[in-house]
Amino acid sequence: MEESQAIIERVRRINPQYQQLDLAVDASLSGLRPGQSVLARLNSRWDPYLREHWWPVGIGNNRLVIERPGDMHYEPGQVVNLLGIIGQPYKFRSKLRNVLLIAYDTPPIPLLMTIPMLLSNKVSVTLALLGTAARYTTQHLAPEVEVIVQNIDPQKDAGQENHERSKFEHLEWESSVMTIGWADQVFVAVAPDDEMHRFSEVLAFLGEKRSEIPENYLFGVFRPVLPCGVGACQACMMRLRGKKDKDTALICLDGPALDLTTVQLA
Repeated sequence: MEESQAIIERVRRINPQYQQLDLAVDASLSGLRPGQSVLARLNSRWDPYLREHWWPVGIGNNRLVIERPGDMHYEPGQVVNLLGIIGQPYKFRSKLRNVLLIAYDTPPIPLLMTIPMLLSNKVSVTLALLGTAARYTTQHLAPEVEVIVQNIDPQKDAGQENHERSKFEHLEWESSVMTIGWADQVFVAVAPDDEMHRFSEVLAFLGEKRSEIPENYLFGVFRPVLPCGVGACQACMMRLRGKKDKDTALICLDGPALDLTTVQLA
């Protein structure tokens, strides 16, 4: 990991909630791949004390594209102090036809950088926006991406008894069985306030839709607070199960994407 300086070259609004920053970066970040990220600070003061976790959604010639909330103020010419590269690239199978990306109660930003790479390799991509993620508008994404926006009517089936309704109704979408069965791999991002519980729900939900969840099929993108980003503080440690060679993983070094069948979830 190296510390470097980036310059904001351009700021543009992409939808009502988010904006994109074009950052001019040095060569140390040129090898960043989908799944990897940076820790950023906009000023030289230690305020806030911890750096912000920035997820690139695009990369070019000494340039990173970062997606940030629209209510935050950035200007061209601002200098950003970066630490990176954080984490490992997403582990895609060598032979892929279809990939399902799921954002549950969180914007899909950590998943977006995968899309151009997958499309360029003739892999079809479906993006499912569940829960509050349905508020994220996607007009700026490539038209080849199939976007599923969950639409749950709170009045639907209101008269049914609770035991007749699916316990995963909040995760359901139309044709979910077909979409999940069609996917060769699934990558999921959830709201970071209670990742373990939400990932447990997603694992159980997909287990209900498939006869089994094979290894190297369902990955959760973990986003804990990263105080150091180099594995020294061990604040991002996750306990694993079913692994003979190791029983823990550090998100900043081994993540962010972990096979959910190997993580000790809630």
